Amino acid sequence: MTLPGTGTGWEPAAVAAAAAILVAVAGGVATTTDAWYRALRVPVWKPPDWAFGPVWTVIFVLTTAAGVLAWTGDPDPGARGVLLAAYAVNGVLNIAWSVLFFRFRRPDWALAEVAALWLSIAVLVAVTGRVSATAGLMNLPYLAWVSVAACLNLRIVRLNAPFRATA
Repeated sequence: MTLPGTGTGWEPAAVAAAAAILVAVAGGVATTTDAWYRALRVPVWKPPDWAFGPVWTVIFVLTTAAGVLAWTGDPDPGARGVLLAAYAVNGVLNIAWSVLFFRFRRPDWALAEVAALWLSIAVLVAVTGRVSATAGLMNLPYLAWVSVAACLNLRIVRLNAPFRATA
């Protein structure tokens, strides 16, 4: 018998799915496309707003599956601890970007934060890829999307700066 969440049955998938949904919902709640957002100058190559939901859904599904593959593929408690830490840090950074950009209305701060988010995804690629090449590859769309988002964030900062703290 195994402890809940440590086995190779459905428990890891359920825990990973719940964590992914929590991060997705928190990021979604933090994302507001209000008048401030609509007034921002954006580059012509910015993806349409409707595309973000489907893209993020695919990314969350792939990244969650990668985490489950890595968890079930490596029973070493130390490696699993590193995996959990990597996903926890990434989840916090994922949510933080939305809070900084949309709630604090500070694309400049979000630009600085996206570098840490990008590095955390590179760590996910490495820690999952160490166990399963497939799992590592499943995180590459996330890395690619955040790379595009970082470029978009940079252009928005350049087109709209300076930003001021909001009350």
